[in-house]
Amino acid sequence: MSAVMEAAPTVVRTEPGRPWRAVTGLALFEARRLLTRIPVLFAFLVYIGWIVWRTRHSFDGFPALQDADRATQGGPMLVGLAVLLSANQAVLRAKRRDTERHFAVLVMPPWRRTAAHVLSVVLVAAVVALCVAGQFTWEALKSGAVGHGSVGELLVGPLTVLLAGTAGVLLARLVASVVASPLLIVFLLFVFLFSTTSTGEEDGTRWLYPVISENVSTALPSDLLGRPAAWHALYLLALALTIGLLAVLCGGGRRIRTVQGAFVAMLAVTVLGASAQMTGVPAATTAARERASTTPEKEQTCVERDGSTYCAFPEWTPRTGTWADTVKQVQSLTGGTAHDQKLLVRQRIDARYGLSSDSALEPSTTPHQVTVGTDWGGNRVPEFSVAVAGVLVAGSEKKATDGLCDGRMVTIMWLGVAGRPDPIGDLARVRLDDSISGSAVVISPTEGLYMTSGQTSVVRQLLDQPRQTVAERVRSHWTELTAPKVTTAEVARLLGVEAPKKADKCL
Repeated sequence: MSAVMEAAPTVVRTEPGRPWRAVTGLALFEARRLLTRIPVLFAFLVYIGWIVWRTRHSFDGFPALQDADRATQGGPMLVGLAVLLSANQAVLRAKRRDTERHFAVLVMPPWRRTAAHVLSVVLVAAVVALCVAGQFTWEALKSGAVGHGSVGELLVGPLTVLLAGTAGVLLARLVASVVASPLLIVFLLFVFLFSTTSTGEEDGTRWLYPVISENVSTALPSDLLGRPAAWHALYLLALALTIGLLAVLCGGGRRIRTVQGAFVAMLAVTVLGASAQMTGVPAATTAARERASTTPEKEQTCVERDGSTYCAFPEWTPRTGTWADTVKQVQSLTGGTAHDQKLLVRQRIDARYGLSSDSALEPSTTPHQVTVGTDWGGNRVPEFSVAVAGVLVAGSEKKATDGLCDGRMVTIMWLGVAGRPDPIGDLARVRLDDSISGSAVVISPTEGLYMTSGQTSVVRQLLDQPRQTVAERVRSHWTELTAPKVTTAEVARLLGVEAPKKADKCL
């Protein structure tokens, strides 16, 4: 009897999830490599430097957060281009180094390696998200911040990087050439530079771009923006995942039903997001813009400070105290009844044409009403100060801006800038040509005023004298200084400075 020795069968143990654990490990490895690539490091260095340089003085320290969220979208585009190039080169690394054939002996198939490269981009996009959060938080912590940001707008930057990175992976699977990604970057730069993404709200196709800029002239309440931020974020996310899944399919995953199903689902979501964001401004938003522009008193909250009333859209109510300080500073230099005159300071906007509108506001005909805008800080402060002075001297905005061409302009301008920390600098800032000599148009929250060369000369002389000395003369001669048709020469004589040689001559 012979014994037959048979080898015992090898027991194969299958551990569910182990292949994806390897994919995750490779994704982490590739993410570290991406973050340490010179183009990506340089892009992040520039991006972070741009955040610090810009955010220190952005919005003059008074940001509207519904604008600040969109301000986070431009910087990540540079990082996205660097990630596109580096992710593409990472996928092609094996081909460049002639090691692709060695991967055939590995357990991990090519499509899983492609998936790892896609996941590595997700991690880099997460780093960008931290930078975006830091930039927006910096804006939100400023003492002058108002309004509300949008999560959808804040996601645009990271999703742009994710979209660019997955495009780089897909390109490597479609064209195995190292020059393909630089050529694609040149093409994208050409598209971004020579095509506009702010062609007007009626053009829904602009939302197919990753970043949709606006030529914003003034901040609007957050409920009047009319931007489909949530749908746009969904569109970018779905598009990035669709491209990533297509890269996996092209990388050998054509027969994997899970990948096929996920690709079809993401493609459907992309179409849904693209369609939903292109429907235009909702009718309810259009109606709300009309109300806010024509009858702002129906939408505003009013508070009383030092006898005057300040009416603002709800998001701007915290700024009423700052406006009141400016009004108090101007009134402290006046005389007569103007010193205790109760004013109505009303915030006004023209939102009927959306964010890109730059139409000037009509001066108010209501006695003792002053217009204030939604922007503040920087030049907006002396402009408002001059508007307050104009109403205190002339009685209304309409009277102050409608052909006022006499010596009262000297009184208005001195009251508007004399109490400021830098009177001469503010005199230049409120003039359209930034000058402190000659004639010029004076910028105002509504229509501008006009200063002649002689009036400019007299104001300059007054600003060179002690403020309290001039203030006492203004109070003692208030009736004469604010009388209609008073000449600039008479004002100069009353205030004790040299009169101009030429008579007033307005436009």
